[in-house]
Amino acid sequence: MTFVKAPLSKDVYEYLAEFRYQIRKFLHFSEAAARSHGLTPKQHQLLLAVKGFPGRDYVTPRELAERLQITHHACVGLIDRCEQLGLVKRRPNPEDGRSVLIEVTDQGLEILQTLSGIHLEEIKRTRFFKE
Repeated sequence: MTFVKAPLSKDVYEYLAEFRYQIRKFLHFSEAAARSHGLTPKQHQLLLAVKGFPGRDYVTPRELAERLQITHHACVGLIDRCEQLGLVKRRPNPEDGRSVLIEVTDQGLEILQTLSGIHLEEIKRTRFFKE
């Protein structure tokens, strides 16, 4: 770990504190929005991580666990719960018979689109996103 030797200015501390505050506010907003649409925050994060995976609309459980920063075991449990709710589906991985691919269902996509629109509006409102 690298430590800064020169004292930091008050402006730097204020900037970092404000940044953390805005992240926390957005996360609080996001968690409440997910719950208001019948999802847990983790379920919403899972849907977004699958649909937003770079270059494709499916992921392996291992990739998903990395994106969500949870253990593989916890991720499989979350996938199971989302699958039971009809939000995602598993399909065989044609490149690896030991693995499956996770995709968002039409039902999951409908909820995700609604939540994503709400989140984009909040980001615009807070001026963190410029069109």
